[in-house]
Amino acid sequence: MLKIRLARGGAKKRPYYSIVVADSHSPRDGRFIEKVGTYNPLLPKDGPTPRVVLKLESIQAWIAKGAQPTDRVARFLAAEGVGQWTHGNNPTKGKPGKKSEERAAERAQREADRAAAAAELAANPPAPEPEPEVEAPAEVAAEEAAAPEAAAEEAPAAEATEEQA
Repeated sequence: MLKIRLARGGAKKRPYYSIVVADSHSPRDGRFIEKVGTYNPLLPKDGPTPRVVLKLESIQAWIAKGAQPTDRVARFLAAEGVGQWTHGNNPTKGKPGKKSEERAAERAQREADRAAAAAELAANPPAPEPEPEVEAPAEVAAEEAAAPEAAAEEAPAAEATEEQA
């Protein structure tokens, strides 16, 4: 299939394009059949020299033979009055891919599960667990039992000294 397309030339950061008729399988800047115009994007749009120069008779002949202009070249031709250019419509361009949609669905499911768990926890708070009683070792228990007896013995002695005074 033949295409009427742009072939880039010029230096780095200084583009200059040739409008060529080439086989669709050949490289962008590679082999072409005929050069049918030029495009210099560095020139001002409404300057004294035109940005786009086209050989309209040659282009019309190639289109009659079945060559298809690319989107950009079709815009140039429509501006010159040869052919029509319509804006392409790709409604699926902005949609995320299949993997991204799957990840978003998984993320939404996790968030819904977390929200449900938080709501359930708020509605039914868990019962407080009783603190386990720690059994003291036998020596500590014997000292604790002896301490009240010693305090009871000291208390009557303190009362006796007060009575004597």
